[in-house]
Amino acid sequence: MQPLPASVLPAGFRASILPGINGLDIHVLEAGFDRKAPAVMLFHGFPEIAYSWRKVMPALAEAGYHAIAPDLRGYGRTTGWSADFDADQIGFRFTNLLRDAIGVLFALGHRTAEAAVGHDFGSSVASYASLVRPDIFKRMALMSAPFPGPSSVPFDTAGKPASPKAPDVHAALAALPRPRKHYQWYQSTREANEEQWHPKQGLHNFLRAYYHYKSADWKANKPYELKGWTAEELAKMPTYYIMDLAEGMAETVAKEMPTAEEIAAAKWLTDDELAVYAGEYERTGFQGGLNWYRARTSGRVTPELEIFTGRTIDQPSTFISGKSDWGNYQSPGALEKMQKSACTNMKEIHMVEGAGHWVQQEQAAEVSRLLIRFLRETNA
Repeated sequence: MQPLPASVLPAGFRASILPGINGLDIHVLEAGFDRKAPAVMLFHGFPEIAYSWRKVMPALAEAGYHAIAPDLRGYGRTTGWSADFDADQIGFRFTNLLRDAIGVLFALGHRTAEAAVGHDFGSSVASYASLVRPDIFKRMALMSAPFPGPSSVPFDTAGKPASPKAPDVHAALAALPRPRKHYQWYQSTREANEEQWHPKQGLHNFLRAYYHYKSADWKANKPYELKGWTAEELAKMPTYYIMDLAEGMAETVAKEMPTAEEIAAAKWLTDDELAVYAGEYERTGFQGGLNWYRARTSGRVTPELEIFTGRTIDQPSTFISGKSDWGNYQSPGALEKMQKSACTNMKEIHMVEGAGHWVQQEQAAEVSRLLIRFLRETNA
């Protein structure tokens, strides 16, 4: 596999393949590639790639940092993972994803990173990197996905009645007058990859509609805090999160395909930039990224995170997200838990105007300014 060609990257970028890291050959983008400069690691989400940080990395480099963004396990030009739906999910557990991240950092000649920066699913990697190895990852910046803390182990239960089993929210969603389903459980199904890889509208148009629907360009994105993890509350979210029961994601977002005028106005994601995403996913499909959902929803590989029960993230942290991003509220209570218990040194929370879920692309200049200010103000 060859790295992304220079023709699609901003000036001052380097793309390379780092071989033999935790069973993978990892594709990495770098800006400000001076090994004596302090490192900042950036972790992307779904359905994205390292390229998603292309608008933030130049600002970090100009500010004196070595910005490092890998294609995470299952994505882009990183190879060594299996695209077989029936392959073992064990490689996609968060402790192993953290091992990938440390391997990249060390391979590039850094023993520490000034910050772990994560967006969407990448926030989980940044969170556990910061929770487990504060000696390596000195600070943390999360985007679009609050970290509520590690799973807890039941306490003081001996000789007491078992807690009642939580209601089946999925059965309740399916039983609503308008039957619904949760997108993470849809993304864990066998058919999800094929439906998104080869959609009726074509891959480029699927991605265009998906990115548009979750951005501030879709004017109906006006999120608010939900009262709880119930079918009735969850169903208040747009259908990219709580889908109609009988439809796949490609059908769902096709209904919100932007007009030619809206596409032309989306300077944060031009058709040439979108073509980079479409080209990568056309080659790989989506199963690698979908394995992250499967690892989470199956319950097979997440219980090990209970070994971190009670631990907090104590290094300086910040949260930067789009004001129009439902991701801030899709897990009811997560934002409050992050502020009050999971992160003991949370400096600021920023809800950026004019941005939805893709905050680091939709409002790259503001995200860069906030991130660099945070790094400088918390520099010990």
